[in-house]
Amino acid sequence: MPAHDTPSTSSRAEGNTILTVIGESLVDIISDPLRPEAIQAHPGGSPLNVAVGAARLGLQTSLVTHYTDDRYGLMIDKHLQENRVRVINGGTTPTSTALATLGPDGAADYTFSITWEIGGAAPPALAAVEGSTHVHAGSIAAVLPPGNLATLALVQAAREHATISYDPNCRPALSPDAAAARSQAELFVAASDIVKASDEDLSWLYPDRTPDATLEAWLELGPALVALTRGASGPVILSRNGRAEMPAEPITVADTVGAGDSFMAGLISGLAQLDALGTDERHRLQTLSPEQLHALAAYSNRAAAITCSRKGANPPGSAELGPLTVRLTA
Repeated sequence: MPAHDTPSTSSRAEGNTILTVIGESLVDIISDPLRPEAIQAHPGGSPLNVAVGAARLGLQTSLVTHYTDDRYGLMIDKHLQENRVRVINGGTTPTSTALATLGPDGAADYTFSITWEIGGAAPPALAAVEGSTHVHAGSIAAVLPPGNLATLALVQAAREHATISYDPNCRPALSPDAAAARSQAELFVAASDIVKASDEDLSWLYPDRTPDATLEAWLELGPALVALTRGASGPVILSRNGRAEMPAEPITVADTVGAGDSFMAGLISGLAQLDALGTDERHRLQTLSPEQLHALAAYSNRAAAITCSRKGANPPGSAELGPLTVRLTA
């Protein structure tokens, strides 16, 4: 029988998955040296982008974060409200910013003015993760004191109640000690069911070994699957049952801001459509077939490609991305 495609029909991606994202919100101030008159300011931060991307893909999403009611904070708040992301805000200091300078290939280099502290939201944050199907954390919130300790504590508290995902999304400008960042990353990897990183992350964290060797090593720490994004070379997803990889989709790149976050949101949404999130479904997550891994890689790859095709961190919605489709052979 020839190969055929089967769309996922799970109801989880239609709003039954309760997702809590833990991490920074900030405003990206985007500067293009080729167009110095066109400086733009957009809400951003890797966890915020994941939360918005997941909400646009139909997940009930909360964000445990940090901003205040200054000009940039009001911009963030409006953006989250418009995307139906529930906010649990521990912010007491000025809203963080990141100056993103675009290179000729559309890739962004960042300069940060950022703090991370969520102590003002400890009780509601704990209640949110304990009531979630899935919890995602990472980026600056996982490494920047003093809030990094609260982030790890929330992830560890959530594990009994939810599956966990983590993206280190390394920022050497903020955490230049690679050894300390590596140690912290491994704590989160060991607490997670799903881990996603970029090739740049792994080259910085582990300069003496290949990304593939790191994926294998991370898998041994406990996650059910690990994913690697490689820019134009496309993603890899690895589990104990198989490996899926493919090139990036051919597109005209506007910029790469938020591409990895859209991939992460797509991966969470795809797993929800496979009924593979939540503590009751850990067995399903741990036994995904090679066809399902390939479908997850293709779905997340497409989400990242759509984001790269337009300016800023602007992830696709469900209607634009379509459902996860598992290609079966018989």
